[in-house]
Amino acid sequence: MQMTENRRWRFKGPEMEGPVARWYARVRGSDSQLAVYGRQARQLTEGLPEGARVLEVAPGPGYLAIEMARLGTFHVTGLDISRTFVQIASANARQADITVDFRHGDVARMPFASETFDLVVCQAAFKNFPLPHSALAEMHRVLRSGGTAVIQDMSRDATHADIEAEVNAMGLGGFSSFTTKATLEMLKRRAYSAGRFASLAAASPFRTAAITTEGIGLEVRLKKELGQ
Repeated sequence: MQMTENRRWRFKGPEMEGPVARWYARVRGSDSQLAVYGRQARQLTEGLPEGARVLEVAPGPGYLAIEMARLGTFHVTGLDISRTFVQIASANARQADITVDFRHGDVARMPFASETFDLVVCQAAFKNFPLPHSALAEMHRVLRSGGTAVIQDMSRDATHADIEAEVNAMGLGGFSSFTTKATLEMLKRRAYSAGRFASLAAASPFRTAAITTEGIGLEVRLKKELGQ
């Protein structure tokens, strides 16, 4: 579904390419973070039938996609606009001896046929999409009837204490901890509140969404109804 949409304003920070992408991959690849990805993979795919097709949008270094594929019963694809992340994620999958199809592409114009996936996951990236209406429309298009999109991101209502607790739990060193907290404080400015995302979902082909918040996190579940 193609749409005409004004691009959402975004702070022009460093692009997730080259050294910045490699730094992010190191920060998110700690043992404690990898353990979290493993738990999230099981939670996100719970109830999916064997052989289900899963798409992670903006997988970055690919840790979550790899953990979902590691479960052994799903076909997992990752789509990222950063060429460096595609390279890093592909290398991480090879090193783990796990098959994931990481591709370069834009969430607003996904290179997949309609009704391809049973589950679409987008973690920590939706707030940065300049065309959020197009992104939701594309997620709806590539989902099969009855499929679900799960968006997990920052909450606009996250407090400084919430961010402090989140980063402290990552087990980072002093410098990485400081820079991660500063980055999250900056990114929160672009994050959606539950009410704002409900309005965004209402204007999308999904129409409705189940939205929850906890700590710094916002989780949105969108269902493509049968017959759509």
